[in-house]
Amino acid sequence: MLDDAFTRENVIAVSFSEDANAYEALSRLKELDANSEVGVRGAAVVARDDDRKTVTKDQFGEDSVEGTATGGLVGLLIGVLGGPLGVIVGGATGVLVGSLFDEDDADQTESALADISKSIRVGQTGLLAELSEESPVAIDAVMANLGGTRLRRSAADVQAEVAAAEEAQREAKQKAREELRDARLKTHKEEIDAKMADLKAKLHRNKTPATS
Repeated sequence: MLDDAFTRENVIAVSFSEDANAYEALSRLKELDANSEVGVRGAAVVARDDDRKTVTKDQFGEDSVEGTATGGLVGLLIGVLGGPLGVIVGGATGVLVGSLFDEDDADQTESALADISKSIRVGQTGLLAELSEESPVAIDAVMANLGGTRLRRSAADVQAEVAAAEEAQREAKQKAREELRDARLKTHKEEIDAKMADLKAKLHRNKTPATS
């Protein structure tokens, strides 16, 4: 979803040059939610370390962001973006979340997950939130006042890509298991063939009559 195609249910990712502003932005979200100016399903201050792992620093909302099994969309999003080595997105494309978002990557992939991950850069603190809003005015004003760079994507788009990422991850694991099994079977067959060839050679030598 482009920013000019506004929908009411969205995920926002906001990056800040100052860590304190990310925490202040979370506080302001709480105020907007309390005043019914927006509805916050889940929000978290996050940071990405050098190995790209996404760490939750603070959180707020009706949905927990802890873990990927019981948490809300923000929790699932954090799990996808911060998983070890990334998660494969879009099974047919075979791109990794962990490497999909490098600034110098020439391959430009149209993806809500890619855009969000690029917004939360390594070494920076940012804000992720799922919310309902009648217009972008309130959120945009708050984030601009705090010096944040805001990205907005449709919650439906993010949900669809998270689901695709998890399905692709399952398929990748299954394929990896199958390849490992096939490799073991191939090695086993090669060992058996080698032993059989050696046995046949010995039998052939034993049957060869000695010359006078």
